[in-house]
Amino acid sequence: MTRTQKLGLRSRTAVAASAAAVVVTAVGVTALIGTDGSRAPAARPTGPGAAPGAPASPTTVPETIAHASEGGGNAVNITIDDGPDPRWTPEVLDVLAAHDVKATFCMVGLQAKAHPDLVKKVVAAGHRLCDHSMDHDTTMDKKPVAYQRAQILDAKRLIEEAAGAGAKVEYYRAPGGAFTPDSRRIAAAHGMRPLGWNVDTKDFGKPGAAAIVAAVQREIGNGPTVLFHDGGGDRRQTVDALDQVLTWLREQDRPTGFPVRTAPDRA
Repeated sequence: MTRTQKLGLRSRTAVAASAAAVVVTAVGVTALIGTDGSRAPAARPTGPGAAPGAPASPTTVPETIAHASEGGGNAVNITIDDGPDPRWTPEVLDVLAAHDVKATFCMVGLQAKAHPDLVKKVVAAGHRLCDHSMDHDTTMDKKPVAYQRAQILDAKRLIEEAAGAGAKVEYYRAPGGAFTPDSRRIAAAHGMRPLGWNVDTKDFGKPGAAAIVAAVQREIGNGPTVLFHDGGGDRRQTVDALDQVLTWLREQDRPTGFPVRTAPDRA
């Protein structure tokens, strides 16, 4: 083969390689763009070698408000709000222990800071922790997002510091139920499931133990999560009513459990 022929062959080979590259590129573009015109997201590396700035895995805690129980459709969630209180929280803990029942304590950040010994007792007894904001501002839903964030995250930090030993706050309950899409998003992003209630015992107004018990019996069909209080004043009626309610639930073959955290809420 002459030198001229060799040069011509090399030129034709380069052109063919270039054309092949164009075809591969076109195929790649076709693979990224569907027949309906939608564009598939480009794959990103994951794992230890992933480039900085790669999107984090989506949170496993839903932003929806939890009502259902981890114990199943027949289980009841006992929730205790506004503490801890040095007078009443120990009595509530005694009643729960006597019935071998676990509850979720929705604590106010400033109260947790003031009574870390009680937070530790709650955790040691096997109960779960819930963030109930820094100072129970029931108008949080009317405040800026930055204010809501501080109320939620400062309380979480104080409760966990008081609990110690790596304990985690697993839920967030807005004061007075004043949830917003932003507050639910903030809570879920920090591992806390927004927590509502189905039965308001009205115990905060001290209507009498009998009325508190009657409210539970009347409204338990609304859903499994029952609201009691261990803070905010004299809770003698609550302690008496809680004892009666737990006895009644046992008679009704209604187990108790914790609210759902990561599973979809079916209630």
